[in-house]
Amino acid sequence: MILLVYLTVGAFAGLAAGLFGVGGGLVIVPALVFCFGLLSVAPEVSMQLAVGTSLATIVVTSISSVRAHHKLGNVDWLCWRSLAPGIAVGVVFGVATAATLSGAALKLAFGVFSLIIAAYMGLGAVPAASRQLPKALGLAAVGSGVGYVSALFGIGGGALTVPYLTWCNVRMQAAVATSAACGLPIALVGSASNMVAGFGHQDLPAYSFGFVYLPAFIGIVLLSAPFAKLGAILAQRLSARRLKQCFALFLLFVGGQFILGAL
Repeated sequence: MILLVYLTVGAFAGLAAGLFGVGGGLVIVPALVFCFGLLSVAPEVSMQLAVGTSLATIVVTSISSVRAHHKLGNVDWLCWRSLAPGIAVGVVFGVATAATLSGAALKLAFGVFSLIIAAYMGLGAVPAASRQLPKALGLAAVGSGVGYVSALFGIGGGALTVPYLTWCNVRMQAAVATSAACGLPIALVGSASNMVAGFGHQDLPAYSFGFVYLPAFIGIVLLSAPFAKLGAILAQRLSARRLKQCFALFLLFVGGQFILGAL
């Protein structure tokens, strides 16, 4: 029965990623926290387990996404090579921070982050393209911030990378594609770091590899990719502005629930 729940989470996360252009982590993490509550997973580790599992699922979906964008020639690999080292370092520190926070503190932080992204999407706040990309060292610094926040909340980083790149006069198609490519090191380093950080933790349920829960990982990846394609098709037929407003309302609800649950 619980596998059916994970399949549903994967389908919804994939659909949301395709419809709204935002990585499934913003859906997967709150859904897994709810599922882990049903399974009576210790609240001290449920958030960390949800974040780590979310990052592991992004490995699979990111590979498919990067291949598609690369075939279209939209990935700026020069920019990616400058961002990736900083991303890797930021991810390690983000996972270390998440591992040391209490479950309530991490839940509160995720709730606040959800409200910020909800405001950004709901208000359509798009930074004006008013500057150029910095040099390699500057991009590495930006990457470290993106990696840190992404690892802390179990997301692929698109909600941060795309606005930044468009602000730096990168055309939208290249910004989205390069952001998708950045999601791969976030997910790879993040999932590996979470396995190490949670190794041997006494409160973890069976079939956990550190802070990655294998049954949830399998159930989610089975349906997330095909439903992401369906979401992308539907997005072409529906109002992008209205879709983002609907997802913003969802994030407002999620953020409010997480903040109340943490207090």
